[in-house]
Amino acid sequence: MLYYLLYEQLYRYFSPFRVFSYVTFRTAFASLTALFLCIALGPWLINKLRQFQIGQYIREEGPKSHQKKAGTPTMGGVLIIISIVIPTLLWADLRYAYVWVALAALAGFGWIGFLDDYAKITRRRNLGLSGRRKLVYQFGMGFGFAAVLLVMRAFGEFSTAMNIPFAKQFQPSLLIDVLLPHPWLYVVGVLPFCLFVALVVVFASNAVNLTDGLDGLAIGLMVISAGALTILTYVGGHVELAKYLQIARNPHTSELTVFCGSMTGASLGFLWYNAHPAEIFMGDVGSLGLGGAMAVVAVLIKEEVLLVFIGGVFILEALSVILQVGSFKLRHGKRIFKMAPLHHHFEALGWTESKIIARFWIAGLVLALFALTTLKLR
Repeated sequence: MLYYLLYEQLYRYFSPFRVFSYVTFRTAFASLTALFLCIALGPWLINKLRQFQIGQYIREEGPKSHQKKAGTPTMGGVLIIISIVIPTLLWADLRYAYVWVALAALAGFGWIGFLDDYAKITRRRNLGLSGRRKLVYQFGMGFGFAAVLLVMRAFGEFSTAMNIPFAKQFQPSLLIDVLLPHPWLYVVGVLPFCLFVALVVVFASNAVNLTDGLDGLAIGLMVISAGALTILTYVGGHVELAKYLQIARNPHTSELTVFCGSMTGASLGFLWYNAHPAEIFMGDVGSLGLGGAMAVVAVLIKEEVLLVFIGGVFILEALSVILQVGSFKLRHGKRIFKMAPLHHHFEALGWTESKIIARFWIAGLVLALFALTTLKLR
């Protein structure tokens, strides 16, 4: 909105407004807008959540030290989403479809999380949506985004080719793009791509959700991941940098930089209140929304493989749960970890909460930096 007003309309009358044409300038303003918006609205939301007694339920089978956190206001992810959406609408060029797809992913998965949080609150125990129903909603959303991407591909705005680190010339596509004898067989051709996109966004959203178990852990890692995605989206949409790094330039990704900058700023603003000891939790509405948005951005810029490193700690947390459940069922009750997700395992080993958070942040930063170094090493 402000981009359209200050640059498209007023630039002709006041030349300094030309600065708003630069995506770096608008990304910086979007990040700051998201940061201060989140900090400014935080106290009001915390008071409202306390007023309506919307507090966190702590599982009895979890770490005993967490019982004191019971009743802490939750569903703070609503604040995060608002603090991302408003700056993006203000500072991005909304004529780019990529921006709307990213916003839809944030809102869509955030809505699934909201339904889950609301069910937990109304039932007054840790029983939200059933696991099966939640997965149905998530996969439905994932396949829906895949369908949107296929439509965008038909208009030449999206490529299904994947970027592979250390192999610039190898860009596989999961789309079977051949002339099929019957139109209905087109489904066979697009199914691998749709399934891949759905799996990526569902796994990423749940991975962030599982990581959100310690004060500031998930949102701090999201600051790192969103920051890395901000750099990747900018590089992919920049003519000279894309040429220098020998990566395929996609001008449609440039405005995603504003969205990712907003996500970074909003995450940093929420960390102000979520840092240990937390005054508010993001809930599923925040973790699912952020995870889904992170994954969809990675798919849009064709960096699905790098997402494994950008969100490396999230991935490890999710894998620890999968391995724990698999071991328990296949090995007749034997466990790999003392407790899952992984951060609870270290709690059971005697690590303090603040030490776990700091060390996981360090691990996340190292993995994100490694992901960025692959841009030149491809």
